[in-house]
Amino acid sequence: MTALDDTRQWLHRAVIGLNLCPFAKAVLARGQVRLVHSSAPDAETLATDLLHELQLLVCADPTQIDTTLLVHPQALREFEEFNDFLDIADALLVELGLEGKIQIASFHPDYRFAGTGADDITNATNRSPHPTLHLLRESSIDDAVAAFPDAAAIYERNQETLRRLGPEGWRRLWD
Repeated sequence: MTALDDTRQWLHRAVIGLNLCPFAKAVLARGQVRLVHSSAPDAETLATDLLHELQLLVCADPTQIDTTLLVHPQALREFEEFNDFLDIADALLVELGLEGKIQIASFHPDYRFAGTGADDITNATNRSPHPTLHLLRESSIDDAVAAFPDAAAIYERNQETLRRLGPEGWRRLWD
């Protein structure tokens, strides 16, 4: 399997299958999700790939490309490095004048929310098969939130879903 195949499987089994993101199914079904494999070996090269993808997304017709998943299996494999890179990614948004237009969500195989242990199952809400930067249009987020009146409860609902599933259930998703 390739990194993009792994990511597609994760989208279908976890993100959509567990309904971790109630907005994902529609954009995926409409073919508006751009999946990009970056072969970047390091943060500097990944920043260049990210720059390209941000520019492409902001210029693209939203009916064609609404969101981008930049999958980078070789760069930033350690979660701490990945997490530090998010400051660079946010600075790039500011530099390009895209703050408030594009948002970057982060997913990593070892994702860990502040204040949680590495084995806390709720971290799985942001655990992907490979390090991934999710580029989202702010306007699409606004539209989705307007259509989903209790959007603020998604985070808590996801945590409860994963607690019910438990570590063994999470592992079974991938068998």
